[in-house]
Amino acid sequence: MTPLDVFRAPESVAVVGATDNPAKWGHWLARGAVAGAHRRRVHLVNTRGGQVLGRATLPGLDALPEVPDLVAFAVPAPALADGVSRAVALGVPGLLAITAGVEDEAAIGDVIAESGSRLLGPNCLGLYDASSELELAWGRFTPGGLAIVSQSGQLGLEIAGMAASAGIGVSRFVSVGSQLDVCAAELLADLAHHEATRVVAVYLESFGDGERLLDALDHLREAGKPVLLLTVGASRAAQQAARSHTGSMTSGLDVVDAACRTVGAVLVDTPAQLVDAAQLLSRCAPVRGRRVAIVADSGGQGAVGADTASRLGLTVAEFPPALQERLADRLPPHAAVANPVDLAGAGEDDISTYASTPAVLADSSVTDAVVLSGYFGSYGRDIPEHQTAESRVARAIGSLAAERAIPVVVHSMAEHTETVRELHAAGVPTFADVEAALRAVATAHRFTQAPRPRAGRVPARERQVPPGSGYLAARRLLADAGVPFPPAVGIAPGAPDPGGAMRSLSAPVVLKADWLEHKTEHGGVATGLGDSAALGAAYDDMVARLGPHGYVVEEMDRRTDVVEVIVAARRDPSFGPVVVVGAGGVQAELSQDLALELAPCSHDTAREMIRRLRSWPLLAGWRGRRPVDVDALAAVVVAVSELIADRGDIGEIELNPVRVSPEGALAVDALVIAAPTPDSPSTH
Repeated sequence: MTPLDVFRAPESVAVVGATDNPAKWGHWLARGAVAGAHRRRVHLVNTRGGQVLGRATLPGLDALPEVPDLVAFAVPAPALADGVSRAVALGVPGLLAITAGVEDEAAIGDVIAESGSRLLGPNCLGLYDASSELELAWGRFTPGGLAIVSQSGQLGLEIAGMAASAGIGVSRFVSVGSQLDVCAAELLADLAHHEATRVVAVYLESFGDGERLLDALDHLREAGKPVLLLTVGASRAAQQAARSHTGSMTSGLDVVDAACRTVGAVLVDTPAQLVDAAQLLSRCAPVRGRRVAIVADSGGQGAVGADTASRLGLTVAEFPPALQERLADRLPPHAAVANPVDLAGAGEDDISTYASTPAVLADSSVTDAVVLSGYFGSYGRDIPEHQTAESRVARAIGSLAAERAIPVVVHSMAEHTETVRELHAAGVPTFADVEAALRAVATAHRFTQAPRPRAGRVPARERQVPPGSGYLAARRLLADAGVPFPPAVGIAPGAPDPGGAMRSLSAPVVLKADWLEHKTEHGGVATGLGDSAALGAAYDDMVARLGPHGYVVEEMDRRTDVVEVIVAARRDPSFGPVVVVGAGGVQAELSQDLALELAPCSHDTAREMIRRLRSWPLLAGWRGRRPVDVDALAAVVVAVSELIADRGDIGEIELNPVRVSPEGALAVDALVIAAPTPDSPSTH
């Protein structure tokens, strides 16, 4: 038995705070525990004594005839610490704390840490396991294949309720609450060997040890259990008051999405999107590509479906002439046989058309999923005499999807009809609107894409030489890491003759205030200086305005067909170093065109990040311009990613802009921010 088995299949359970009052948690826990009494020994504890649910109660844990495997607490907050201490003293291996508003959580955590007991909660909504018929939570659950691990108990219950409405049952439900001891990563890893679980739904607001969480998600992927992750608020948490532009431009959601890509999980936006995708993943063969075929009752519904599919990144497959001829042979003369297919009333004449038309498409090898959209599902409701025939077609749709191993998804104008229930029973995902159906297809397709190569967290080198401050120090550090810069010379503070810097450089040059982090915003850059006189005048002006600090003179990049890009890196508190590439220059924050991955990244990953940018056409050669050297830019991304991963004393790196041309990449500004030391206040 593993330490977490007591939360999955305990042989005995005690409920502390059991009551007959249905408005109290103690009633729901007691009721669920008693419902599983044929699977385990159940003890109810109530300090007032008497009976609960017709069973005698005991006054306290000390009065139990045995040490139970699991004790569930539904007691007032001030009483929880004493209850936990008593249970630990008895040697209870598992504790479930529903109680919220506990002020001395740290003290309870200390008690647990010094014992061999494990605690789930506090401030949680309980747990449920269909296989062992363990139910210690509010509400009722329908057994099925969806596991739910949620930091918000109520949101977890909402997901379970929405899943039940879609005909999907729950294999396991765990509300993790405060995660004072047992954490979400442990529970997720435990699900890898949970036979009843087919799909995993996760809601988290904080991620703790991100590497441990990714390990758990990796195990689930290897076990063939797709993970759908929902989170909110991460953007607020991770938009630290960073001094770099990318610190404010990127969000925690960007990082979570990148982390998911490394382990084959998928980040979703809403509970509805999660349940829709879970429905398809639970019932269908994998969506192996982006091609969809749409079959509709009307031209309008088909056109809306086609537009929606394109917007979601799916491809409305082109039908070859031979396939169109096969469809035309089976449909009325005025039917549309290109994609989308308009049945033009064929279903009203012969309801089996709703199965035979998708069957032709499934046999064609031109599509990865078929979406049936419209009135099907409504016939039996509106014309009861048609129910038998419509149910028969629903079963036929399920059979063809299983036999052809291709997803067939139904958008029905009807909800909760007998035919919709027949579709669910036949393994056919059914949705109330076409966007939900197509979004589920697009989400499910992401699980067939290979996960991003995961480098794992690289142990950063100990601080030896501080990264230093200013542009010259950043240049030296990054140049040693492989980032190319134009030739440059430093001018010491108060230097009387800056023109001497021109002797080793080719004009024109650029004068930069070395110490300023965002030079352009403060007038700390002068460009196009063609001789010593121009340099001297610009220098005198800057010293007068900004002070006698250090300055840098750098050769000006005069290459043509240049695109300015930002390359940056920072440290996420949960998932560690990340690297970013995006549209750069002074308008970088305006465009918000970025791609982010965990660091370090490979050259192939860097190229793929660059291709994801909305500004990719500029890099590929826009309107007759020469394409830039993408490999040179990718090499800069890799170098920055490796540097942030290797140097634990670096908190942020920003190169903006990196000027990329057909001849290569040159960084012409750089910012390196040291990571705060353990004994110094954080700047974030």
